[in-house]
Amino acid sequence: MSLTLQQRRRLFQAGFFLLFVLAPVLDILRIDLNQGHAILFGMDWTLGIDDFIAGRAGIGEATLNLLWRGFLPLFGGAGLFLWIAWRYGRLYCGWLCPHFSVVETINNLMRRAIGRHSLWDKRPLPVLQPDGRILRPERRYWVPTLLAVFGFAFLWALVLLTYLLPPAEIYGNLIRGELTRNQSVFLSAATIAFSIEFLLARHLFCRFGCAVGLFQSLVWMGNDRAMVVGFDTDRADACKRCNNACDNACPMRLKPRTIKRRMFTCTECAQCISACAQVQARQGGGQGLLHWVSDAAAMPVVTGRPAGSGKTSQTVVPIEGQGRELRERRWKNRSANSGTA
Repeated sequence: MSLTLQQRRRLFQAGFFLLFVLAPVLDILRIDLNQGHAILFGMDWTLGIDDFIAGRAGIGEATLNLLWRGFLPLFGGAGLFLWIAWRYGRLYCGWLCPHFSVVETINNLMRRAIGRHSLWDKRPLPVLQPDGRILRPERRYWVPTLLAVFGFAFLWALVLLTYLLPPAEIYGNLIRGELTRNQSVFLSAATIAFSIEFLLARHLFCRFGCAVGLFQSLVWMGNDRAMVVGFDTDRADACKRCNNACDNACPMRLKPRTIKRRMFTCTECAQCISACAQVQARQGGGQGLLHWVSDAAAMPVVTGRPAGSGKTSQTVVPIEGQGRELRERRWKNRSANSGTA
C-alpha cells in the first residue's frame, strides 16, 4: 500500500527531527565551546589559522584556508539552500524543520482540546474533518497538549546545549543530577522561553520571527515561476459544498485560494491540497481544486489573471472598480463557505 503525501511528509519530518537530536551525539555536527571549534563528521573543523597566528604559515596559506574551510562551505551551502527556496518555496519549513514539526504536533493536540489551532484564533474549527470524521473538542486533551509543550521545550533546550558542549558531559550530568550552574541556568531559561513560544506564539515565530523562513519567503517571492499552490478557478463552485477545509488545515493560518503575495509565509506543507482532495473524493467531485503549479502555470497565482491573459486582456480591466470586481470574481468564491467572502 503506497503512502499518502502527508504520510511521506511526516516520515521526512520524523527522520530530520531524529537527525536534529542525534547529530551532536554522533558528532555529525556540533560546535564544541571547550575546544573552540566545530566538529563535522567526527573530525575537527577549524579555519586553519592557528599556524598563521603561531608564525608557521604565511598570509597566502591562511587566506586559502579561510576560503576553503570557511567562506566556501558557508556561502556554498547558503546558496544551495536559497536556490531550493527560490525554486520550491519554504520546502525546508514544511518538510524538514524540527520547529515546524513541533508546531504542527501542538496544533493537532490543541485542536482536540479547544477546537482551535491556537489560543488566538477567534472562531472554532468545524468538527467535520476533510476525511469525514467528527472531532469534537474535549478538555481532557489539555493534559497531552501541555505535556507536549513543556516536553518539547525541554528537549529543544537540551539538544541546543549539546550543540555547544560535549553531549556526553551534558547527558551524563543530567542523569547524575550534577549539572553545573551555567548548564542549569541555560536549560531553565531556554525551557521557559520555548514553553512560552510553543504555547502562545509558535505561529507568530514561524511567520514573523524566523530569519531562515523569512529569507526563504523573500527569494521565493522573487521568482514568479516558482512552485506554488494553485486553485482551479473553473471549478470554484465546488467550494460551496465544503466547510473551508483547505483554510482550516493550514498550520500558518493562510487562505490557499488567493494570490501568491498573500501566501508569503506558505511552507509548502500541502495540507490544504490533501484536505481539498479528501473532501472532493468524499463528495464524489473528482480531483481536488488545489494543486502545486510552477513555471507558466504559476503565473495566474502571481498576477490574479487567468492563464493566457495579458495586461490588455479584456478579462481584467485596469480600472480600479471594475478591475477589482473582475479579479475577485475570478479568484474568489463569494459563497459563505469559501473562506474568502
